[in-house]
Amino acid sequence: MGASDSSLVNGGSPSWKPTLGAWFDEKGAHFRVWSARAKSLELVWMPEGRSEQFIPLDRASDGTYQGLLAEATPGDRYLFRIDGKATYPDPASRYQPEGVHGPSALVDARNFSWTDQSWCGISRDELVIYEVHVGTFSPRGTFAGVTERLAWLADLGVTAIELMPVADFPGERSWGYDGVDLFAPARCYGTPDELRHLVNEAHRLGLAVLLDVVYNHFGPMGNYAVALSPSYLSNQYESDWGTCVNLDGEGSEMVRAFFIENAQYWIHEFHMDGLRLDATHELRDRSATHFLAELSQRVRSSTPNKPVLLIAEDHRNLTTIAQPVERGGLGLDGVWADDFHHQIRRFLAGDHEGYYRDYTGLMADLVETIDRGWYYRGQQSVHLGAARGTDARPLDPRAFVVCIQNHDQIGNRAFGERLNTQIPLAAFRAASTLLLMLPETPLLFMGQEWAATSPFLYFTDHEEELGRLVTEGRRKEFRHFLAFVDVESRNRIPDPQAATTFDASHLDWTELERPDHAATLALYRALLALRRTEPALRARSRGQYHVAARGEDALVLERTDPTGATLWIVVRLRGDGAVRVLEPSGRRQHSKEALECLFTTEDPKFCTDAQAPELEETSSGLLVRFQRPGAIILRSDGSGTWKLAP
Repeated sequence: MGASDSSLVNGGSPSWKPTLGAWFDEKGAHFRVWSARAKSLELVWMPEGRSEQFIPLDRASDGTYQGLLAEATPGDRYLFRIDGKATYPDPASRYQPEGVHGPSALVDARNFSWTDQSWCGISRDELVIYEVHVGTFSPRGTFAGVTERLAWLADLGVTAIELMPVADFPGERSWGYDGVDLFAPARCYGTPDELRHLVNEAHRLGLAVLLDVVYNHFGPMGNYAVALSPSYLSNQYESDWGTCVNLDGEGSEMVRAFFIENAQYWIHEFHMDGLRLDATHELRDRSATHFLAELSQRVRSSTPNKPVLLIAEDHRNLTTIAQPVERGGLGLDGVWADDFHHQIRRFLAGDHEGYYRDYTGLMADLVETIDRGWYYRGQQSVHLGAARGTDARPLDPRAFVVCIQNHDQIGNRAFGERLNTQIPLAAFRAASTLLLMLPETPLLFMGQEWAATSPFLYFTDHEEELGRLVTEGRRKEFRHFLAFVDVESRNRIPDPQAATTFDASHLDWTELERPDHAATLALYRALLALRRTEPALRARSRGQYHVAARGEDALVLERTDPTGATLWIVVRLRGDGAVRVLEPSGRRQHSKEALECLFTTEDPKFCTDAQAPELEETSSGLLVRFQRPGAIILRSDGSGTWKLAP
């Protein structure tokens, strides 16, 4: 069955068809490209074994050029030639087998045989995201390498993998945020069909696939879209990554159409279940309808029978991001909510420079962040020098994507250290338990589940001169941190351009053979199974959970099932000592036997040197005595003999 047919049973819409780049139908290969600067434009067709041909394309009133080539075949190379002079790859190329500076290759998406017709997508209720960098996740560093480990991830208990950007970029190694061929899977990871196979296999195993996409800027090298139409870039706005894309100036209608078609393309032709939209705060747009609102509406209207998840990365803490368009919002499903990570990192590792200046390391602030979804709701930010955030209460807790590690929070550190390498493993187990018991949507970064020790460093593979500037700029970024005030200390920061920096960032799967790592993996599997099966953890509406601080080092999270069953997750993040959890409800005789201990991080299955916490019943209530940081989960038997202590 061809892709266009299978998309109908996979939730797609028969009304969606490509309109940019090159694609096949029963008539042959269609070509359409926008070039505001060209007076004439030709297709340079390079069929294998034959001489190249120059085929004039017809100009439409909207500045696009288009044509049909009946005799073209998949794999043929092609370029576009402007005014009989310079030639460029297709800005909407489906594949760049010779790199971003080489010719584009024709791809017929209909040739892939999908078998995911019964896949219905995933709801936010089930969402546990696992973030993957294709190049460093597996020894092979390819789409096939990820595919080989999908069954392992399904067994872990996550429900969605999120691929860091795969749009093709200059060189052979990158985080992916400098992509320039936004429709072309990076050739160093594999072919488009190998990416399709990854998604197809994920669906067979019950895993959703989300893709990280970058619409706020282009990479610095190989962006030939601008050569065809300078209007792709704004003449009004700049960002940390250079000139912003043009979403509201002259020619912006075609720019918006380009990015929206890209979103639809990944969802329809690759069956992606959703997108993570990078740095949406840099999508500068003063139009009557914001670009994100238009994107969310058009993506959803093209997939009426399939749930599509759209998640923003945005540090502004704006409620409108995840509110429906009809209520004045942008129509996305969720947003990366960094405040939880920053509170945890400040609390456990003591980070206090840069944006961590905005966080106190107080348990009360962490509790408030959990309760609301994010901490900053209009308060003044010292780091930004301005007020930040809006009231989070209108949002469903599932809209907040929270983590204790992600690619940015590890990779933006000078030496790419993971949290688990900088705090006691007992505290890491406690923080992991807290993360996976929250009503918010949790995100794990690859290797977190076994406390991987490999760093995740910032790496690039630019041409020599640009690479030198990137290396200098990377080290200069840290000049304001006390540990890097002198040049000598900054020069010890790994060079992003060095192949050794990339190599060091690969996961070491042999760590799973070591007892501490195997035990941590067992902990994550148990927590994810509990999140999936325990009714009280599946109830995630406001009013069905409550969180309370217990002194300066501990908290209690109460999760309640609509039927009345209750879980109490007791977490001590630092030190040892007693934590008061419950008090008699007053309704009937209380007894410790009315409680079931579901889980403790000090179970010998989860650590090699278990120091189990103890339950102590007193006249005033129930205490948990911890010998070190850890967590315990208690469940009531439904008798109503206990309630959360104030």
